[in-house]
Amino acid sequence: MSGEAAPRPLALVTGASRGIGAALAVALAGAGHHLLLTGRDEKALVATEDRIHAGGGTATIAPLDLRKLDDIDRLAAATAARWDRLDLLVLNAAMLGTLSPLGHVAPREFEEVMLLNVTAQWRLIRAFDPMLRRARGTVIGMTSSVAPGRAYWGPYAASKAALESLLRTYADEMAALGIRVLVVDPGGTATRMRRQAYPGEDQATLKAPELVARRIVEQLAAGLAKGASRLELDRAGEPRVTAAMA
Repeated sequence: MSGEAAPRPLALVTGASRGIGAALAVALAGAGHHLLLTGRDEKALVATEDRIHAGGGTATIAPLDLRKLDDIDRLAAATAARWDRLDLLVLNAAMLGTLSPLGHVAPREFEEVMLLNVTAQWRLIRAFDPMLRRARGTVIGMTSSVAPGRAYWGPYAASKAALESLLRTYADEMAALGIRVLVVDPGGTATRMRRQAYPGEDQATLKAPELVARRIVEQLAAGLAKGASRLELDRAGEPRVTAAMA
């Protein structure tokens, strides 16, 4: 880790090197959080950290490959040794995989998508659970409109359905302890993953990651209901909030 922490609420954002993760990290710093930035690309994490510092915020970078599951436990131990609590855990990092019929998906690729998009997310919740309990914190998980299932999106769709189930379960278990969960479906957003899924799409027609980040921060400021809530953004970025348990 590098950087000096300020006495601010602590937020950990995975996939903070670019896209929605980076934009949300910058927005949360602007809202008063100290950011713990994780991702595989250290150079890109430093760029996000520089944006935060330029805005008067504070951040710490922790380069991490979430597919190395034991490193998640080591990160949690190092974080707990420095901070007493974790106020916000943002589960943003994910991989798309190849869009193809289910019968054509390579077993190894299916396993890789599930490893990052499901198993690593559970390991993050498990590892940081004690710090979240102490803070009566919040978990944000990024989902997708394809989670119920869509042709050619099999592994990714299944992984997001599984993540939503994990988040609802954790919210139900932790409701009495004051931990809140926000499931976010950002809709079409100008990101690298979106370009991978729709290579011919004009990204100028999509909302920017910064708008998604702003809507999330606005929802946090407005307060979350007990248990799990769901934030969906339409193509223009207009929000719709519902109970994720419904």
